[in-house]
Amino acid sequence: VWPESVPALPKEARTLQGWALWKRCMRGMIPSLGLIFLVLGTIFMGLATPTEAGALGVVGAIALAFSYGTLSWSLLYQGMASTMRITAMVTYILIGARVFSLVFQGVGGKEWIEGLLTSLPGGQLGFLVFVNIFIFVIAFFLDFFEIGFIIIPMLAPAADKLGIDLIWFGVLICANIQTSFMHPPFGFALFYLRGIAPRSIKTSDIYWGAIPWIGTMVILVAIVILWPKSVTYWLDKGPKIDPSK
Repeated sequence: VWPESVPALPKEARTLQGWALWKRCMRGMIPSLGLIFLVLGTIFMGLATPTEAGALGVVGAIALAFSYGTLSWSLLYQGMASTMRITAMVTYILIGARVFSLVFQGVGGKEWIEGLLTSLPGGQLGFLVFVNIFIFVIAFFLDFFEIGFIIIPMLAPAADKLGIDLIWFGVLICANIQTSFMHPPFGFALFYLRGIAPRSIKTSDIYWGAIPWIGTMVILVAIVILWPKSVTYWLDKGPKIDPSK
């Protein structure tokens, strides 16, 4: 729409020309595309579960680092240490969520929440609108781990009682949770961008720049609610994975 806003690199600034330029571009693109295929492509084709695809991605990343001559024991140790910290964090969240869930159910909280949600005006539509607004707001303060392991177990029984397909409901909630990556103060994507953006770019500029993307995700959530067949069609046509895995 505005090509002058993203101009190409001027010819006088290009240090490579012809086949050398193509070779440099291909060397940078093809390995990265191969790594993306190992992770996402195998999932979409039904060849691997997300956990198995993650393992393939690790092997591919190590192979790329080796081919570029950057693989070292310090780099490998850094990757393993980061993985251990993240895994420990997720494990403790799971333990805390399980303890909270047991206590909450023990005092009758499950029945109270279920009765409250199933009696909302508007039936299924009223329930879906309320739940998605609630998750959108709470995602400002909780990340997707806490939402997935604490909030969702409270909502799923009410959705099932209202006759809502739980697989479709899961897709809807996942689409909503995606906004948690982009709105402050907990947006992971905003922190990632802050880490690579130059100091001249203000954090407030990053926050304001995320608003259009949040808007597109809200529109997506509305589409999934109003046209559920758009999801069930792809669930029927998509790759099938053995549930036992």
